[in-house]
Amino acid sequence: MIRWLLAVLGYTFFRFPGAIIGFLLGSLLDKMIGGKGKSGGGFQQVFQQQGSDTVSPADFELNLLSLASLVIKADGVVNQKELDYVRQYFVQAYGKERANATFKVFNEVIKNREISSAKICALLRTRTRYESRLQILHFLFSIANADGYVTQPEVVEINNIARYLAIQVQDFESIKAMFFKNPDSAYKILEITTTATTAEIKTAYRTMAKKYHPDKLQHMDEAYQKGAEEKFRKVQEAYEQLQKERGF
Repeated sequence: MIRWLLAVLGYTFFRFPGAIIGFLLGSLLDKMIGGKGKSGGGFQQVFQQQGSDTVSPADFELNLLSLASLVIKADGVVNQKELDYVRQYFVQAYGKERANATFKVFNEVIKNREISSAKICALLRTRTRYESRLQILHFLFSIANADGYVTQPEVVEINNIARYLAIQVQDFESIKAMFFKNPDSAYKILEITTTATTAEIKTAYRTMAKKYHPDKLQHMDEAYQKGAEEKFRKVQEAYEQLQKERGF
């Protein structure tokens, strides 16, 4: 009941971003009534870390939630399954209390500013590793795919975010191909063309397996490492598919 009330209020005053955060916050509050409800002092410093070569945990979580809200509303429909995916992902990654604190601060932030993917990505681009940004991209596609398919407006929004994050085109197409099944998906995942030789396929596999290896994200939380494992598995599946098709 609480989550739907917050969602309605959020939609009324802040349109889609408010509806999204209202639902997410309400969902957590429904489950946390009677708990400690600690928010953590670090969230008071949100968007204030300047002159640093890394992004603080609070900044990262809020920026990630902001990008997620843009993808969810990209096609003009706030989908229940996509909302649930984001909520579950944040709870899994940070725990209920920390996720709840992030949603609360985000709810305050959007009252006074419009979400700008360009500005958010400019911050993340200079303060996160490239492999971390690749995982952000995979996370956003996973949100869009939570209802079983990725719409074209969602692809456009994620593509814009990828460009702002300075993600290379071939890396964007590789991760995108993990969510679309077509005859050349395996080639796109490995970042090669359908005319690639056996030797080129093997080289591409080694390159992509190294790029998407879960060890690259040991510095991130468990939820992100699981996402890395999923990307790595898709690379292996693509290679095995081409092995069967090519007979090598």
